[in-house]
Amino acid sequence: MRNHPTSISEQAREQEFFDSVTEDEIMYHWRAIKSKGLSDDDAWQAIVTGIALDMAFAKSKTFRQIEH
Repeated sequence: MRNHPTSISEQAREQEFFDSVTEDEIMYHWRAIKSKGLSDDDAWQAIVTGIALDMAFAKSKTFRQIEH
């Protein structure tokens, strides 16, 4: 299977997504996670972990495509 590099405009859109996440969106997700029975701190850790994983995999995807 051939790996097609991500276009510059697609990479820019992915970065813009992370840059454009609002505080309201984060708080909405925090409240939703918290409503499932997690403590305030655990809900916050879930949000932070999710953002970190999204960023890590977005970057590794870009690096992987550059290598090939």
